[in-house]
Amino acid sequence: MSQEPEERKQIAGQTLPSNDVGRQQRPRRRWLSLAIALIAVAALLVSGIWSRVRARTTLKAETAQVALTAVSVVSPKQAAPAQEIILPGNVQPFITAPIYARTNGYLKRWYVDIGARVKQGQLLAVIETPEVDQQLQQARSNLATAKANLELASVTRTRYLGLLKSNAVSQQDADNAVGAYNANKAIVEADQAAVDQYTALVSFEKIYAPFDGIITARNTDIGDLINSGSGNGVKTDLFHIAQPGKLRVYVNVPEEYSRGVKAGTTADLSLAEFPGSTFRGTLVRTADAITVTTRTLLVEIDVDNPTGTLLTGSYAEVHLAVPAQSSTLLLPVNTLLFRSEGLRVGVVKDGKVTLTAVTPGHDFGNQIEIVAGLKTDDQVIINPPDSLITGQQVQIVQATLPGDIK
Repeated sequence: MSQEPEERKQIAGQTLPSNDVGRQQRPRRRWLSLAIALIAVAALLVSGIWSRVRARTTLKAETAQVALTAVSVVSPKQAAPAQEIILPGNVQPFITAPIYARTNGYLKRWYVDIGARVKQGQLLAVIETPEVDQQLQQARSNLATAKANLELASVTRTRYLGLLKSNAVSQQDADNAVGAYNANKAIVEADQAAVDQYTALVSFEKIYAPFDGIITARNTDIGDLINSGSGNGVKTDLFHIAQPGKLRVYVNVPEEYSRGVKAGTTADLSLAEFPGSTFRGTLVRTADAITVTTRTLLVEIDVDNPTGTLLTGSYAEVHLAVPAQSSTLLLPVNTLLFRSEGLRVGVVKDGKVTLTAVTPGHDFGNQIEIVAGLKTDDQVIINPPDSLITGQQVQIVQATLPGDIK
């Protein structure tokens, strides 16, 4: 009986420690669960805060991006090896001449008017010259008298020379007879020259065409006083004649293109009265000198005009192909900024603007040459705002390639 209580005590002594361990493990489990819960809550809080921070950062970036100035850009285009320049030209007849009177008088009659086609030697007008006619008649009378005196002097000289051989007259008388003959001979020659002069003046009463052509002006009418320009009279042309079968077109080429203009170059002419049509001509000569006042080179272009389609005096646009400089670029004119310090363009690099100075060349209307200041890979802003400054950040919304320039 005594052994059973001892065994129970031993069993009880062995059981008690296990209960103590259980009581010690329960708080640990609670703390572990609490820690896990706290970590989960913290993770949720951090995740939410991070999402908000990231959203706020993204919003700020998007807002800043939207706030940037939106620009379109274009890259310069390399100019063609041969470029066309358009210059004004004056169409003139190949041969033209004013026709003047060579004698004084009154216009008796004219036979042609403006627009008339005439042949060389055709009678154009007749001038009435009563004074010249009278002077011619007087000269002829003087010539007849001089010839009669010369004939008498010739007979007298012959007679005296015959009598001198027989000593019937003195040597002095014979010499006087010879001298009288020579004097009368000189008078005849002088009177003959006067007759020839007045005959020529009378022949000038008739005005003839100097060459085939068209009468482009008539500056006289019947009864007008005609002055040849002698004395203090004012000389005016009676007619103006032009030969339109071949035309000359004179063009002033700017100095910068003068080296590329050579004889034999073809040129196309366009005239307002012939829309859509061109006329081919050939550059035949240049002045080989720059005009100081205009800094241009005068060139002549000949154009065949067999049917007279082109009218002399017309204004023409002359299209010439000249070699372009190797470094010449083309830009639309709406990329230019006119500043007080000079011509500028806005070049975009790494999202920032640099106002770049450029040297312009020829203006082609919607495009302009850029001689210096840019490269073909530069991005130039189209329609830049006046407020654009160097260093300003911009956003490119549409890029135009060089080939897109029209």
